[in-house]
Amino acid sequence: MAKQLDDDYLAKRQLKKGSAGWILLAGLGVSYVISGDFAGWNFGIGEAGWGGFAVAIGLMAVMYFALVLSLAEMSAAIPAAGGGYSFARHAMGATGGYLTGLAVLIEYALAPAAIVIFIGAAVEELLGVNGPWVYALFYAVFVGIHLAGVGEALKVMMVISGLAVFAILATAAVLVGDFDATNLFNIAASDAAGASEFLPFGWYGVWAALPFAMWLFLAVEGVPLAAEEAKDPKRDMPKGIIGAMLFLLFTALLVVVLLAGAAGAETIGASGVPLVDALKVTGNPTLATVINVLGLAGLIASFFSIIYGYSRLVFALSRAGYLPKALSLTSKRKAPMWALIVPGVFGFLVSLSGEGDLILGMAVVGATISYALMAVSHILLRLRQPTLHRPYRTPGGIMTSGIALVLSLIALTGVYAFDPRAFNYTIVLFAVGAAYYFIYGRHQLVAKSAEEELALVLDAESSLDEHEAPEFRPEPVKA
Repeated sequence: MAKQLDDDYLAKRQLKKGSAGWILLAGLGVSYVISGDFAGWNFGIGEAGWGGFAVAIGLMAVMYFALVLSLAEMSAAIPAAGGGYSFARHAMGATGGYLTGLAVLIEYALAPAAIVIFIGAAVEELLGVNGPWVYALFYAVFVGIHLAGVGEALKVMMVISGLAVFAILATAAVLVGDFDATNLFNIAASDAAGASEFLPFGWYGVWAALPFAMWLFLAVEGVPLAAEEAKDPKRDMPKGIIGAMLFLLFTALLVVVLLAGAAGAETIGASGVPLVDALKVTGNPTLATVINVLGLAGLIASFFSIIYGYSRLVFALSRAGYLPKALSLTSKRKAPMWALIVPGVFGFLVSLSGEGDLILGMAVVGATISYALMAVSHILLRLRQPTLHRPYRTPGGIMTSGIALVLSLIALTGVYAFDPRAFNYTIVLFAVGAAYYFIYGRHQLVAKSAEEELALVLDAESSLDEHEAPEFRPEPVKA
């Protein structure tokens, strides 16, 4: 492909650079995840008891924090909109990049479909209406806001996320006075192997609870998808993703400890709306009603932000040629219009199944596969490209990403322990996506290597706006 053609091709596929500083990026990371604090995680208590779930959360918190530290390094060194896909392509070539991107795409395309089902249930609780037209309305409105431009979308997202965070903090403040540590262990021990007051369902319960523990952090890894829209990627990306993870650890601690400690582990483990039920049990019905409304804001925040995430991933995969190239065309506002619309239509069709729990399980399988591949990418980049310019370096190096790798594989098996259907369906979906690549997609790549692709993107940015020229270039892979 001639360079002039490359420039023309990329000029039609430009995102709006400089739209997000580190605070907006951290807000994006929180927004991806915040719905998980409102519901879903608590069923892990029903699987493992509070003590067993605490162990599961500890393991998953370590996994996510190790992964985030690894991603912070890679996102500063390789500031491309593909996030995990871009890192994997640099480390493992075209095939490794695609398979990683496919796993992330499964997670990000399916998660909004599950969340919109939960939004429908919340709307029904508040207004008495639900159904496909509710799903369609939410997809249309929030895809439409993204089409207006990334700056506008991220600001709307911050407001919605702020309401959700307020709901969590207000609930925690009220429940502190009702906390009783004995309530954490009011689930009777079963006859399972290793069962005790602390682990009422034994170690098997801990294993089956891992997917629910992930729900408190799932999708925070999507912050690097905004790399090409960051003001200063080498500084903003590490600060944004690490800041988001620290805040999410704080909110997870609040809901897991205070809700069960105030209302009892048995009640919270069976609740569909744990924050609301904890407030009702402790005699705060008025605030419970308010939190029920604000809980919808939490669901919307994650729905809205994951739409942003899937659009940037589809944009990057399409621009590289892995997916049909029309999907990466951007509008006058530099929004990837088809990368927003087409997956949105797919997600809406999936939501018509009404099986939110199954869809979420499938999203978690895609996530854990991608985590393992991203951890491997960090390890291989450290070993094969030691001279790559790294504005931020992961504490602990490959030891840290090695921990993320091991725990992600354990988490993957935990999904099978809880729901074999979700595991099997996702593996089939992954195989279909892989077959598409090997039969057709690999012959359509725009650039021969990840280095060439990133160089073309950065050169196109520089030619369109000299003032936004990046200060670095990727190191070439040495033979």
